[in-house]
Amino acid sequence: MSATPESFEPRTDPLTGLSDRRTFLTILRRDAIRTMTSGGLLAVLVVNVDQFRRINSVFGFNVGDKTLIRVGRMLKELARRNDLVARIGSDEFALLLPGVMNEGHAVLAASKIERQLQAPLEIEGERVPVSVTIGIALCPTHSSHAESLLKHAELALLKARRAGLGYVVAEPVKTFEIADTWDLEIELESAVENEELELYYQPQISVSDGRITGAEALMRWNSPSRGLLRPGVFIPVAERTGRIQGLTQWALNTALRQARECRERTGHDFHVAVNMPANAFQNPQLIELVKGAMKLWDAPGGQLVLEVTESLAMADPESVFGIMKRLREAGALISIDDFGTGYSSLSYFRDIPADELKIDKIFVKRMTESEADASLISVMVELAHRFDITVVAEGVETEEALTRLAEMDCDRAQGRLMARPMPFDTFCEWVGAGAADWRAAAKVPIPPEPGRDDEP
Repeated sequence: MSATPESFEPRTDPLTGLSDRRTFLTILRRDAIRTMTSGGLLAVLVVNVDQFRRINSVFGFNVGDKTLIRVGRMLKELARRNDLVARIGSDEFALLLPGVMNEGHAVLAASKIERQLQAPLEIEGERVPVSVTIGIALCPTHSSHAESLLKHAELALLKARRAGLGYVVAEPVKTFEIADTWDLEIELESAVENEELELYYQPQISVSDGRITGAEALMRWNSPSRGLLRPGVFIPVAERTGRIQGLTQWALNTALRQARECRERTGHDFHVAVNMPANAFQNPQLIELVKGAMKLWDAPGGQLVLEVTESLAMADPESVFGIMKRLREAGALISIDDFGTGYSSLSYFRDIPADELKIDKIFVKRMTESEADASLISVMVELAHRFDITVVAEGVETEEALTRLAEMDCDRAQGRLMARPMPFDTFCEWVGAGAADWRAAAKVPIPPEPGRDDEP
């Protein structure tokens, strides 16, 4: 096992006796630093036991527990002396392989694991079929940060599962991007402290009467060296380096504080929506973080909307749905963003704990030219309403599209027809001028932004 910091006390998983998730991440941080300092490669493999819930339901929890113990033991036997094996989830293991020569060595390790677990396990007289899916990530090829490296491996695992493959290597960062990304990482460290971040707001309106009902908060970074940057530039860097949690906390508090200030300025009530990053639901403090922000800024239930992408919600419905329910109990509303582009099914839709669906702009932009897209939107609206879920259409750019949405009884709309994202002070002026009907705010000048108009 890799050396641990002197002040660190390793912990073990009580069922398998392997290292637990916290211990794995602590040692991974240490080894990632060593790899970056001395050179070479470090591999992380995330191993998921396929259909483990089915094993529990068919053979019982006792056999399920013993299956996990056996899988953990087999992984330990396959590992080299200096490799680390840990149990990091209910049916998920991770291996840390320091000093691999190249990507092929990590793939070879994954292939060995896959082959070793192809035959059923004999447990308490039962033949238990066990297979695994594996995601692979390398340091520094994919990230130099422990949490980000693990996330890359987990995303690769998800990709492998969807493709029906035994293992997949994470998408590589292009060589010519590494130096620029490194500079971005360094600059992003101090962005919050230096007050370089700000929120832009894009209004949402009621389709039926034109009232302003809310706004989506979109992060911008006023980089001293690069100018105003949109999220597509720096959010992936924040996710890779583990800084996304801090940015999310900043966005929650800033959005609630500014929404309260804008309500006081204009006298108009509205909700504010904040995007949740992919790894937010891995933060054990997420519920308390949201509760604390709502309490600090005196935000009653229904004023904060948390936007979760459909693909994230469907990646692990059992876990994510449970957290979404607790967030709703805390007073936040849940919106399923980019709806129609993910992997949801009607069986999941029936149980999804959401208050709102946001139909992805790809359908909305084509609805006036494609009857197929228009029909899809109509079906989504009707289905959502049957489950008492509000529908927001994003990417509305034309009066014709807005008219079609009204005919479909879509609840709300968001897009360039109404307004582009705008700075906070401009947004407050916009709300004050057009609270009862967004068209009255057309005279408010909105400063232009760099980049494409269709970017968030």
